[in-house]
Amino acid sequence: MSAHASLPESLPAPHVADEQIQLVDARNRPCGSAPRAAMRRLRFWHRATYVVVRNGRGELCVQRRTLTKEVFPGGLDLAAGGVVGAGEAVHVAARRELAEELGIQRVPLRHLGEFVHDAGGNHIFGSLFLVEHDGPLTLQAEEVAEAFWLPVDEALELDGVTPDTRQAVQAMRAAEAGR
Repeated sequence: MSAHASLPESLPAPHVADEQIQLVDARNRPCGSAPRAAMRRLRFWHRATYVVVRNGRGELCVQRRTLTKEVFPGGLDLAAGGVVGAGEAVHVAARRELAEELGIQRVPLRHLGEFVHDAGGNHIFGSLFLVEHDGPLTLQAEEVAEAFWLPVDEALELDGVTPDTRQAVQAMRAAEAGR
């Protein structure tokens, strides 16, 4: 299936807890898969994507998570993204999550690198991407309660930011400073 392909609408979406997640070892080597619920409960190493969305003024798209999210309900995300499905390439997962959460499609993604988030029981190999977007947003009602734009410094100072997306934005700054 290509990065732009989608499943037929007639197929029901799998229950989120049953979704198969790509597991990796502590060196980011694939080592099987597990349902999302088991991955969370057993705190397995896994891959996730982080897509920082920046507008033409240099502001970040900040998203408030819905209260029904399994991790950090009601928290603030500084990047779109999520866990990588079993057998899914990270760039495909990044495009999928960006389209699902914010309705952004057919825009160039710039890969900025990788980082490790190992805190609070989360063991994540993060793939970081940047997208420039001034167009409209279409929020995924199940995951994103609201979205707003802030300068990077202000976004990083907010209370309630999810630690992994804060780290993703800090990694973006480091990547851009190093180029």
